[in-house]
Amino acid sequence: MEKLVTSFYTAFANLDAEAMANCYHKDIVFEDPAFGVLHGEHAKNMWRMLCASQKGKDFIVTFSNIEINENIASAKWEAKYNFSKTRKRVHNKISAQFQFKDGLIIKHVDTFNLHRWASQAFGFKGKLIGGTSFFKKKLQKQTHTLLSQYETKN
Repeated sequence: MEKLVTSFYTAFANLDAEAMANCYHKDIVFEDPAFGVLHGEHAKNMWRMLCASQKGKDFIVTFSNIEINENIASAKWEAKYNFSKTRKRVHNKISAQFQFKDGLIIKHVDTFNLHRWASQAFGFKGKLIGGTSFFKKKLQKQTHTLLSQYETKN
């Protein structure tokens, strides 16, 4: 399982969305503060969309502290990039939890401080409202719209 998690993040660092998707079970459930809960192909397409949007840009992913316990794993990872909407530099620190089935990732939950992320991505406005449920709901609506547009085109 450690090799699978390492492969997943190595693929992400290389912006290889197909290799990332190949680490996921067909019934994957993904969750994070920005996208909420995504199932199956939607979760895979989220990574495809994110990787495509970062190609040729100053994007860095690092990972560490992979810990495995039976069919559960955890890892820490960081992403450094310029947020597309504002061009502000973001350094997001994420904790990931994984569950496995049939040798693949069946559940993936990323947690991070959304208020801290919003403060970096949106500046003063993010600092003001980034910790609110209103902001989280609006962000998830926007990310779902972007994902739907991406899926329609591809």
